[in-house]
Amino acid sequence: MSAAARARRLDERAEIVVLERGAHVSFANCGLPYFVGGEIADESSLLVQTPSSLRAALALDVRTGHDVLGLDITRRVVSVRTIDGDYEIAYDDLILAPGARSVRPPIPGLDSPRVRTLRSVDDATSLRRTVDRGIRRAVVLGAGFIGIEAAEVLARRGLAVSLVDVASHPLPPLERELAAVVTAELRALGVDLHLGVAADAIEQHDEEDVVILSDGARLAADLVVLSVGVRPDTEVFEAAGVGCERGAIIVDGHGRTTVPNVWAVGDAVLSVDGVTGARRPIALAGPANRAGRLVADAIFRPEHARMLPAPTGTAIVRVGDQVAALTGANRQALDAAEVDYVTLHLHPNQHAGYFPGATQVHLVVHAATSNGRLLGAQAVGRDGVDKRIDVLATAIRAGLSVEDLIDLDLAYSPPFGQAKDPVNLTGMLGENVRTGALRLWYADELAAVLDRALLLDVRTAAEVAAGAVRGAMHIPHTELRGRIEEVRSAAGGRPIRVMCQSGVRSAIAHRVLAQEGFDSASLSGGMLTLRAWWGGEASEILERPEAMQHA
Repeated sequence: MSAAARARRLDERAEIVVLERGAHVSFANCGLPYFVGGEIADESSLLVQTPSSLRAALALDVRTGHDVLGLDITRRVVSVRTIDGDYEIAYDDLILAPGARSVRPPIPGLDSPRVRTLRSVDDATSLRRTVDRGIRRAVVLGAGFIGIEAAEVLARRGLAVSLVDVASHPLPPLERELAAVVTAELRALGVDLHLGVAADAIEQHDEEDVVILSDGARLAADLVVLSVGVRPDTEVFEAAGVGCERGAIIVDGHGRTTVPNVWAVGDAVLSVDGVTGARRPIALAGPANRAGRLVADAIFRPEHARMLPAPTGTAIVRVGDQVAALTGANRQALDAAEVDYVTLHLHPNQHAGYFPGATQVHLVVHAATSNGRLLGAQAVGRDGVDKRIDVLATAIRAGLSVEDLIDLDLAYSPPFGQAKDPVNLTGMLGENVRTGALRLWYADELAAVLDRALLLDVRTAAEVAAGAVRGAMHIPHTELRGRIEEVRSAAGGRPIRVMCQSGVRSAIAHRVLAQEGFDSASLSGGMLTLRAWWGGEASEILERPEAMQHA
C-alpha cells in the first residue's frame, strides 16, 4: 500500500491495481496483540485504510479476496483466484509484497483448533473472542517479539500463561545479560517460562489440549499461540522464475528482482544487513513501508530514485513495566561475520537522579576495534529506552564512531535527561577504552579472573553485605589510595581485576591502580551486569561478607 499510494501521488493517470489475498488492506499488524489484550478496544482502529477510502482518496483499485496463483513473466500476467472464479490480469510493472507466513513446524497435533497464529486482523479477532469466553490457560510457542507480546497481553488478561522457546532466554536477539531483565519481568507478570526446550507434540482432548515438551513437561492449554517465526511467502513467484535465496526474493538496490519489470519489497525480500552485510529477510514494518515508497520512485521517477537503505533491524517491545530495544548487530551476528569489536556496558539513569522517578537504562553497545565505528546497541529499562536506541540507530546509520557520541547535542532538562546523556556517556566510556585510559574485563571471564588474578571489590560495605564474589578483596574506592600497599601485598604480583556496582567506581579505581604500575582492568557493567550474565547461577558465586577479606 505504501508503494501504491506513492505511485498515485507521482502519476495521476496510471492504472494502479492492488491484489490482496485477505479481507483487509493497510491494517495495523503491529497492533494486533494489543487488540487481543483489550488496550485497543475496537477492531476498526486496526484498519488504517479500507478499499473504499483508498479509492476515494487515491483512486486506487484495491481488490481484496484475490489470491495470486501464478505469474507468467513472458506474457506479463498474473493469475488470480477469487470467490467468483479465476482470471488473469496484465501488468506493465509488478510490485511483489507478499509478506511472510507463520512457520508451522512438524509437531504432531498442530492441527488442533486450539492452535492459533497472530498475523492478521481475523487472527486477532478470533483470539480475542476466545479470551473473552473466559478461558484460563494459554501456551505460547516462541519467545520472539510476537510471542513476548502475546504472552504479556494474555497474562494481563488474567490467563495462566506458559511461554516455550528452544533458546536459552526470551527474545533470542537480545544479549544474554539484558535478557535477564526481561526474564525477571515475565516472571513478575506470572508467565511460566520453559526455555531451552521444544514442543514435541500436542495432545487433543475434549476439554483441553496438552502441550508435551522435550523435557517431558506437560502443559494443559485452552489456547496455544504459535509464534515460532515466519518465512517469506514466495513459492508462487519462485516457481515462475523470480530469483530467490532461501525462499527470499533477490532484489537490487532499487528493489528490482531478477525478472524484468518485476519489483519486490517487504518481509519477503532478501535484505543486506547494514552492519555485517549478512543477507537475510528483515521482517519489520518500518523498512517495508519506506521500501514501498522508494520502489514506486524507481518506477515512476527513476532519475530521482534513491537506493534502498540497508536496514539495521531496529526494534522495540514492551514487557510488563520494562521496555527492550535493539539496533544493529548483536554478539552472535558480529562473531558470525568475524568482526573484531569491544563491548560496553552502562547503567545510567534515564534522567537527572535528583529529579523524582529516575530509573536505570541498561545499555550494551558494540563498537569496532579498528576504528570505533558503532556496530550495535541494545537497551532495557522502564523509561527512556526508545529515545536512546533511536539516537544510536541514527548514529549507526550515519557511520559514527563511538567517540562521536560524546559530541551529540541532546535535549536536557531534569525531567527528560541528564547533562551527560546516557548516549554521551557511552561515547566517553568508548573513548576511554579505545585510548587505553580504561581497560575492561567481562562477566564471562570470572572463572579465569579468580584463578589467576586478585579480584578487588571497591563498593561500599553496605553493597557488599548484599552479596559479593567469593574470594574477592574488599576496599571501598574512597580508601584505595591510602591502602595501595595492602593491595600490593595481597596481589603478590598477580594482575588486579576491579569491580563495583555498575562500572563507574571501578573505572576510577583502575586509574589509581594503573598509575601505580599494576596490571589492572575494570569489570564492564559491574555487579549489575555480572548478576544478570550469570542469572540463576549467581547464587553459586556470591557469598556474604563475613567470608571475605576486608577491613
